[in-house]
Amino acid sequence: MRRIIRFNICVVFLVLLALSYPQVQAGGINSDAGTSAFSFLKINVGARPVAMGGAFTGLADDENALYYNPAGIVSLERHGIILGYHNYFVDLQSGLVGYIHMFREKYFVAGQIYYLNYGDFTETDNLCNILGEFGGGDVAVAATFAMRHRENLFVGATAKLIYEKVHVYSAHGVALDLGIKYQSNRGRYSAGAMLQNLGVQLSNFTDVDKDGLPITLRLGGAARPKGLPVVLAGDLIIPTDNDIEIAIGGEYYELKPLYLRLGWSSFGANYRATGSDDSWAGLSVGFGIDWKLMQLSYAYSPGAELGESHRITLTGEI
Repeated sequence: MRRIIRFNICVVFLVLLALSYPQVQAGGINSDAGTSAFSFLKINVGARPVAMGGAFTGLADDENALYYNPAGIVSLERHGIILGYHNYFVDLQSGLVGYIHMFREKYFVAGQIYYLNYGDFTETDNLCNILGEFGGGDVAVAATFAMRHRENLFVGATAKLIYEKVHVYSAHGVALDLGIKYQSNRGRYSAGAMLQNLGVQLSNFTDVDKDGLPITLRLGGAARPKGLPVVLAGDLIIPTDNDIEIAIGGEYYELKPLYLRLGWSSFGANYRATGSDDSWAGLSVGFGIDWKLMQLSYAYSPGAELGESHRITLTGEI
């Protein structure tokens, strides 16, 4: 019976990927692109997941699960911490810090903060006279609760307070993430789903109508093939404000304590300008190194005309 359930999960996942493929390939700009508030919530975090193309919803087996699937923190079966820095395109920079606490071997609570800094801008008047400089950024403060619902089934939820500021203007919002994860007895197979950024904008920069949040449905699966030192993962990402995306990735761990990672995301096509021949956008690579109870990870993602993106993340037990 369990083999049948795992087989059906894989079949459904592959069918969803196949159905989404024509839409991903169709090209063009989605009419809803850029219409959601707090778009920084859509930026993938964590060097390990990003190096695997962002395919982490079904895997979600380390502290990065706080972003990709809150139910996944149950897989840790311990306390954990995550620290991350992201050197994004142009002058954008972001970071995160989070702590996960286990109690009664069944329940998990966590707190996290992540931010995006826009850098500095030059302020001018109508005659192009320089008046000075200003900055901007976003921050989200979140609390997570997760539990083992059954032996192989985990559930989790994250509540977020969101704040955004540009110059003297600011906006606020609240959001909720809901996640579920299934993991086989020996951990060779796992699958997960997450409904991300359910919420509202409480205030915006002006008095006009408030914008919606970037609500996203993520479906994912992962497998550790028998006899092979690799982890394979795939995600189907369905946002309300853009086209469906596909993410696939893998991790090679034969060289432990060194881990090698490679991934691809269909979202990379959005980085290329019209007529661009840059074929690397959407690919990502990275590695991880174990040190005592911690792991240091790095990810590199080329962004075509936008530049390059680098992430460093420290995860582990404290």
